Amino acid sequence: MNQITPVVKQILIVNVIIFVAANFFMPILKDYLPMYYFENPGFQFWQPITRMFIHIDFTHILFNMFALYSFGSVLEQIWGGKKFILFYILCGLGACLLDSIFKYYFVHDAMNILNLNGFKNLEIYELLDKGMFDQRWKEYLSDSKFYSFMRSYAGVSLGASGAIYGLLVAFAFMFPNAGLALLFIPMPIKAKYFVPGILVLDLILGFYGAAIFGKGGDGVGHFAHIGGALVGFLLMWFWKKKQFDQFRWDK
Repeated sequence: MNQITPVVKQILIVNVIIFVAANFFMPILKDYLPMYYFENPGFQFWQPITRMFIHIDFTHILFNMFALYSFGSVLEQIWGGKKFILFYILCGLGACLLDSIFKYYFVHDAMNILNLNGFKNLEIYELLDKGMFDQRWKEYLSDSKFYSFMRSYAGVSLGASGAIYGLLVAFAFMFPNAGLALLFIPMPIKAKYFVPGILVLDLILGFYGAAIFGKGGDGVGHFAHIGGALVGFLLMWFWKKKQFDQFRWDK
């Protein structure tokens, strides 16, 4: 077992404290810490950061914190705490950015279709801001488009998984032949194959998840995963190119 490193330990503690507070003592945190779509009145400027530290249920936080411990401790030992926390936060923000870009596309793609069929933006926003919708919208939007539209505008994004995906990419970048496994895969797969594989799956489910899993979709932030992984890859590529890996920022 890896020894937990200082910054990973602090991030884990903050996540656990917020999880306990939001579920047992201060449920109002569930209204203010997750991130709303930026055109939704519920959006606040701090949410791109706070969304990384709040989780929906015990299984959600358990898997994310286990991954943080498993991969983050290894990376922090190599990089040092300052470089690690910078990487973690930037990957989380990258997850937020790409997720927001795709939500903007899903919202405005649906609204353009509705505009062409006689619905005005003002009346659409008025209903959405009340948590309502016009049943006639379903006549012009496919099930997947309607679900993506409503979930993008009215849903919230939360969890550390975008930042965790950045850690996964960094781990695969540095240890490409290390064996990784999922619960339903009986044998380890090399990181250089495992990580691209789950990213391809995320990309497919991001576009087609609602169609595959039914009208409700799977509720997972697939594009946030892709965004965190993309920023992680770009940072690793940049640091390697500049040979930053030979320096430890904590010295």
